[in-house]
Amino acid sequence: MAVTRSNSGLDVVLDAARSIFHQKRDRVRQALAGRKVYRATYFELSKLTDRDLRDLGIPRSNIKRLAMEAAYDH
Repeated sequence: MAVTRSNSGLDVVLDAARSIFHQKRDRVRQALAGRKVYRATYFELSKLTDRDLRDLGIPRSNIKRLAMEAAYDH
């Protein structure tokens, strides 16, 4: 016995809405994860003394750029 399913127009719309919702939710989660990495990197580097940064070869003016690269350049 074959079972067939007929999608009503409402089912199609609800499936599309669920799909869009899940995609947006995943993007928000990725953005929050990136922001968390950015903040952690930025604050850890900011806590270092000028001498420690110089030993690492990092000018203080590059901290923001390095944090952005750590968080968003995968």
